[in-house]
Amino acid sequence: MKVAFIFTHPPYGSSKVREGLDALLAMSAYCDENEIAVFFWNDGILSLLKQQQADAVLQKDTAAMSKLLMLYEIEQCFVCEEDLKRYQCSKEALSLPVVVLDNENFFKRLQQAEKILTF
Repeated sequence: MKVAFIFTHPPYGSSKVREGLDALLAMSAYCDENEIAVFFWNDGILSLLKQQQADAVLQKDTAAMSKLLMLYEIEQCFVCEEDLKRYQCSKEALSLPVVVLDNENFFKRLQQAEKILTF
């Protein structure tokens, strides 16, 4: 994997998630889909939750991100098992098909990237 995008911020309150998604989609024009991996860590997994009520805070629903990632055929998406436990979420509660990794394997996988962009 050449590039890893790691989303660490909650979906609302800043533009980090939207900026990261824009960068990710732009990068997909220059790389094969197997050269890009997306990691959701810490508060970043909140961007993937289904049934968000973004309109209550006058924002766009970040769960729609999953549709774009699938459209661009970006399939290497990872979440940390410990974060799912911390937020009491299941893999089924997420809007994107992800690979759930324990903490150690999550960071081992992340270290395989040549470049890491954090949002």
